[in-house]
Amino acid sequence: MANQLSIKRNITIRAVVTPRWKEEAEREISQAISTTDQQLAQLEQEGQEVVSEIRRQSANPLDPRIQEQVAGVQQQVASKRAELEEQKRNLLDQQVNVQGLEMEQIVDQGQLESSCTVEVGDNLVEKLQASIVVRDGIVEALSEGA
Repeated sequence: MANQLSIKRNITIRAVVTPRWKEEAEREISQAISTTDQQLAQLEQEGQEVVSEIRRQSANPLDPRIQEQVAGVQQQVASKRAELEEQKRNLLDQQVNVQGLEMEQIVDQGQLESSCTVEVGDNLVEKLQASIVVRDGIVEALSEGA
């Protein structure tokens, strides 16, 4: 029977809010909003082009089958538009949240996966609770069981 075992665990990355961190976070969110706006514009344009092509290739644009095809494309476009608009709303919420953060506040920034060794007698809950605190990309603290 083995006395130790190697397991995978998630490590929470936490960042100290600094002027540099805040500026980078706001820039990333602004870029993501801009990309979403571009995707929305492209979606609308492509949707219109597909509908125009369907109608152009049809001998009778008023044919119910053609109208059905057009409605299907418009429904797909509307669904994707709603998805992108929701994504943009979430980004705008994130932007407001970042702007409201205070300097030196510690915020969760993401997760990494790592492995660790557990032995008989270890507290598994503590072993699985690991985090790294960074300040402007520099590791400031490591913790396990916190």
